[in-house]
Amino acid sequence: MDSEWIPPEVDSQRPSVARVYDFLLGGAHNFASDRDLATGLLRVEPQARELAQANRAFLRRAVRTLAEAGIRQFVDIGSGIPTQGNVHEVAQGVNPDARVVYVDNDDVAVAHSRTILAGDERTAVLQADMRRPADILTAPELKKLVDLAEPVAFLLVAALHLVKPAEDPGGIVAALRDAAVPGSHVVVSHLTHEAQPGKTAAIGKLYDRATSPAVSRSHAEILRFFDGWELLDPGLVYVPLWRPDEGDAVDDPERFLVFGGVGRLP
Repeated sequence: MDSEWIPPEVDSQRPSVARVYDFLLGGAHNFASDRDLATGLLRVEPQARELAQANRAFLRRAVRTLAEAGIRQFVDIGSGIPTQGNVHEVAQGVNPDARVVYVDNDDVAVAHSRTILAGDERTAVLQADMRRPADILTAPELKKLVDLAEPVAFLLVAALHLVKPAEDPGGIVAALRDAAVPGSHVVVSHLTHEAQPGKTAAIGKLYDRATSPAVSRSHAEILRFFDGWELLDPGLVYVPLWRPDEGDAVDDPERFLVFGGVGRLP
């Protein structure tokens, strides 16, 4: 990996959730510690790469759906390291004027995002922790691009399962909901233990070594994140089942271990 862009404060010895995900998606912005954890993950879940790709594909379909419905502002919280088919590429493919703010607390994710997006005036990168949503909502980087008096889409894709119960993940979504106007949306995907509790418990144990945990939750628990939002069809489902593209039939969707849904603020 080219080390020129790596911020000096990065701890390369401790696996980062963003960099593990980058590795699973075929990216190059990861360290030996990340690849080591990813290898353990692939032992527990040999389809981990396919799962990461399915989650990413859900993100793209949700963004495209919302952009086509007229949403022009997107805030991607826990955005990770940019890969192909990023939020701004999908949204601007529908509406060239769409604006996107990427938010992450990972130094490598932020540094690399800034490198890639330099010069794009309709995108911004904000280093912030989703556990403090007020910091995100009041940040100058966000205010410059996003007008909260207009509908906005908040993306929490593979993000809330990195938040422990004591850190109040429901409060994060509630704060975003309370800051938004009717017609705004939230997109959530989240690890679940409903189908394979043994496997998700093993994944959780692996992530104890990383910068963030992996807290799996039940369908009912994840559904509570949508309190106050109206779920769009088909509701909260395994990610490949959320408005699949034509010809994308999926056998055994439970094996994807992740539920996804999109809510609209009435």
